Amino acid sequence: MNERRVVVTGMGCITPIGNDLHTFWESLMAGKNGIGPITKYDTTDYKCKIAAEVKGFDPKLYMEKSQIMHSDLYAQFAMAAAVQAVEDSGLQGTVPADRVGVYVGSGIGGMQTFENEHGKLLFKGPRRVSVYFIPSMIANIAASMIAIRYGFTGPALPAVTACASGSNAIGEALRAVRHGYADAMICGGAEAAVTPMANAGFSNMQALSLSEDPDAASLPFDARRGGFVMGEGAGVLVIEEYEHAKARGAKIYGELCGYGSTNDAYHITAPDPEGNGGARAMADALREAGYTEADRVYVNAHGTGTHLNDKIETLAIKKAFGEEAARRLLISSTKSMTGHMLGAAGAVEAIVCLKALQDGVVPPTIHLLEPDPDCDLDYVPGVARKADINLALSNSLGFGGHNACLTFRKL
Repeated sequence: MNERRVVVTGMGCITPIGNDLHTFWESLMAGKNGIGPITKYDTTDYKCKIAAEVKGFDPKLYMEKSQIMHSDLYAQFAMAAAVQAVEDSGLQGTVPADRVGVYVGSGIGGMQTFENEHGKLLFKGPRRVSVYFIPSMIANIAASMIAIRYGFTGPALPAVTACASGSNAIGEALRAVRHGYADAMICGGAEAAVTPMANAGFSNMQALSLSEDPDAASLPFDARRGGFVMGEGAGVLVIEEYEHAKARGAKIYGELCGYGSTNDAYHITAPDPEGNGGARAMADALREAGYTEADRVYVNAHGTGTHLNDKIETLAIKKAFGEEAARRLLISSTKSMTGHMLGAAGAVEAIVCLKALQDGVVPPTIHLLEPDPDCDLDYVPGVARKADINLALSNSLGFGGHNACLTFRKL
């Protein structure tokens, strides 16, 4: 079967620094910090007291009241981003419904619903648990709700690979279009896990930054880093077969041209200390993209601000590109501004890559003031940088050893 080219024609996002594509991108360019004190619950008894929360989100702009009442916040974020992306693309009505699929993932799914309903069970008894508990909680329901809204009857599923969920959803959607199983896909990730249970769990495994200073908490590649900061939100792309997009005169953000997916098979939370799994995912994505050393490359790093991730990701980048070529790369971690959006991170960071290609500007890694000697590449510290890039790579490295890498090329 001939492989078909795949392009991105629509994008939407809900993030801690903006609830639409324009606001999000402008905030990134300005180096806006979306991290602050947690407002969703009382953090008095919690070690971690800050997060990157979505602000001012109004689900009524995207959903009916009854649907809002019976859905988890993660699914509401996903629906909002999907509506933005579909409207942006102008896709609806141009492709038969059975040729459009929906792959939207989540690392955790309806965590807020789970905690709320578990509280009812404990304090009010089993009869008080909502009849909507299960369909609100399950990690596939965002993809299902989006498919139902638009009547898209092609393939639909979630990717549930922890922090790599959004990237895996996009990568598998690429393969569905590339190999002819669909002509267009709605794909991305969503998460809403700024909750008491998630806070306690991540804190107790020593994964979170315990800083109470929003400007000294999410510190990718900095020697002061001490853990990640939880974020929330959603990112959704519309991808479609290139000739179809061109024929209908669609706006094209760039070509989705490569995907690598590997597993470290090493540890449930720690990355392979040699970085081999991440390096192979990058190498696979670069090979599919037709990468050469003449390409001018931006890498949106996974860059969580944990001690192990940033050191090992740097090593993996050097292995994938070679030491000399790695030193010519422009690399940044936008988690310094958005926090770690978990299952939504890869999708939102794919949007970052496409906008960087479109505008010729690379977003910064803010608050990178004390470089770690083990992290010795160009991480674009402090401020955005103009750059004539033609290829962008997005890394997502998840608990369980899941590695996903996406490549995008400027058209």
